[in-house]
Amino acid sequence: MGPLRSSYVIALAFCLLLTGFVANVQAADDIPTLFNPKATTLDNGLEVVVLEDHRAPIVTHMVWYKIGAADEKPLKSGIAHFLEHLMFKGTKSLAPGEFSAIVAKNGGQENAFTSYDYTAYFQNVSVDKLPLFMKMEADRMQNLQLTDDVVAPELKVVLEERSQRTDNTPGGQFSEQFNAAQYMAHPYGTPIIGWRHEIEGLTTQDALDWYNTYYAPNNAILIVAGDVKAEDVFTLAEKYYGPIPAKEIPERERVQEPPQLAKRVVEMSDSRVRQPSWRQSYLGPVSRQTDPAELRALEVLGRILGGGVTSRLYNDLVVDGKIATNAGAYFNSGAYDNTSFLLYGSPTPDHSIEDVEAAVKTIIRDVMTNGITEKELARAKKQMLADAIYARDSMQGAANIFGAALANGESIENIVNWPQQISDVTAEDVKAAANMIFDERQSVVGRLLPEQPNE
Repeated sequence: MGPLRSSYVIALAFCLLLTGFVANVQAADDIPTLFNPKATTLDNGLEVVVLEDHRAPIVTHMVWYKIGAADEKPLKSGIAHFLEHLMFKGTKSLAPGEFSAIVAKNGGQENAFTSYDYTAYFQNVSVDKLPLFMKMEADRMQNLQLTDDVVAPELKVVLEERSQRTDNTPGGQFSEQFNAAQYMAHPYGTPIIGWRHEIEGLTTQDALDWYNTYYAPNNAILIVAGDVKAEDVFTLAEKYYGPIPAKEIPERERVQEPPQLAKRVVEMSDSRVRQPSWRQSYLGPVSRQTDPAELRALEVLGRILGGGVTSRLYNDLVVDGKIATNAGAYFNSGAYDNTSFLLYGSPTPDHSIEDVEAAVKTIIRDVMTNGITEKELARAKKQMLADAIYARDSMQGAANIFGAALANGESIENIVNWPQQISDVTAEDVKAAANMIFDERQSVVGRLLPEQPNE
């Protein structure tokens, strides 16, 4: 259990959904919608999506709540993630820890995670146990029981988690400061796990208030993937989740980032840093308010610039130039609000961060001016669709990405049509996307450096 930043590139995300591969990505007519979700909505507002996969008698059962760290009120950072921990602390019918014990006894696996935009809970179990875990998950959707005796020790667990992941690591501290500089107003600038001084002040009543306000069927998505038939799942969902009453969910209101008019620079030195690193992030459009064609072009751009050893950045900086030990880029379109495009690299011992930054900027200017080649475009498309082959065997991966996309406001139509949308991207689309996203005024530069003796 723990916080999970929405940093997946939607291109890779949607690849997880595919159940086949098209040999000729250039021929649009040969690219069908290869995934066939079945969906319904219960009378209480619960969205139910079924992904049938009959290769093995197992099932992934997930509940996604459309509420996350970016929805927290001032002075209450970390409450979304804290409640995620507390959801395992018992209900009216289950003692603290009993939920997890039953999962283990039945040979299953479970976990949960929190992002800025959603909180999700899942079990991987044999298909015959699905009714049991639907019953248990529905139970804790409405019957969570919390007392100070179980909340106080878990607060210490969360504080220790923050110490290990952030406070005791220069990389974690730097990422937190970098994020805060990217989003000076929007809550994406607040860490998912919360600021330490605010976590320390969270109470049992804070957790119950969050739970009672946002945990409801009409604020949730049920995803079931595996050896099931959709109609059977719909029947089970109606039986176990159907009786839970809907709630009046507050309108999702967040402080939005004002126009950024100047580049920001974050530089941090620490004696524990052994290798300096550089990154630059550009603020992108809001996915749910943007033409999917524009998002797909940005995803392809991310693949061409930073998608592995054949990418421009890696090939020019690491393989040929030998000025960096690593270099890459990705477009983070998996967000409810603003997306972002990240470039990064670390210099070799005989080169500097300035060398890496200058080399990256040269490549970016070339793409903005001259565009990309048809060969690069074809390779990127092929790679992005080929990822599906290696990811398609994961039922949990499919359920995971499908749930995240829906929770972030994506439509089922766009999810299943992602291969076609990628195929439709042109070289001109990618060039236009580069000129749109790479605005220096809307960027943050980060430098993480070893601490010098005189510092």
